[in-house]
Amino acid sequence: MNVEKISWISDGLKIIGEVYIPADRSQPYPALVICHGIPAKVKGPDDRGYPLLAERFCRDGFFVLIFNFRGAGLSEGNFDILGWTRDLEGALNYLALRPEVDQKRVFLMGFSGGAAVSIYVAAQRKEITALVSCASPAEFRDLNTGKNLEDFLSHAREVGIIKDPNFPASITEWKKGFRVVKPLEWVDQIPPRPLLLIHGTVDDVVDVGHARNLYEKVGKKAELFIIKGAEHRLRVDERAIKKAIEWLKKQAFSGQLRNYHWI
Repeated sequence: MNVEKISWISDGLKIIGEVYIPADRSQPYPALVICHGIPAKVKGPDDRGYPLLAERFCRDGFFVLIFNFRGAGLSEGNFDILGWTRDLEGALNYLALRPEVDQKRVFLMGFSGGAAVSIYVAAQRKEITALVSCASPAEFRDLNTGKNLEDFLSHAREVGIIKDPNFPASITEWKKGFRVVKPLEWVDQIPPRPLLLIHGTVDDVVDVGHARNLYEKVGKKAELFIIKGAEHRLRVDERAIKKAIEWLKKQAFSGQLRNYHWI
């Protein structure tokens, strides 16, 4: 496979990413954008994280794009959930310029906060073919209390996704973004496009009930994959990744998109 460093500008901020291109010549390729979640801690230098996932999906024939949302990794800016939605739209706009990509096969896969953002963007962007949501919150109700909001801001500064001590300029406006992005308000706009919801039964960050609420909201027009004993970090759970690969390959390569039957 070939790996290229890429970047684009989102709200005046430089967003850093990479694309992974299959080595074979069977272009155009289906494309997959993988969206990370809100960091729980500063990663060590030996944690390759999402690049390992990108390589794995690329080996299965996907043109894969990974990137750091604003505030994370090498990308500029400070964490802002609505800003994250615009960063993801920038990734999709970038893919539209790549001749190697089959624009009729563009997939999203998000984890936690990145899954929430993916649900919101997929509801707006109808070119998204299908979506895999891993451990997405249905809503951000915990931020409705002043203490939890204060704790979250402290966490965001501690892990470095909010770098500017004067950010946000308006906590009220910043907090409003979580109400706008709320996945429960948008998830039912994804079907009849295929949707896979993956969640663990012992997730102590986002309770498994969130996945069930999203599943009910779409009238069960999705596939719900609950993993017994799985925790929040599904990107390191082989059962979750194996399921996602099998499901995405079915959507991308077996002609199931037109003949999809809801479970």
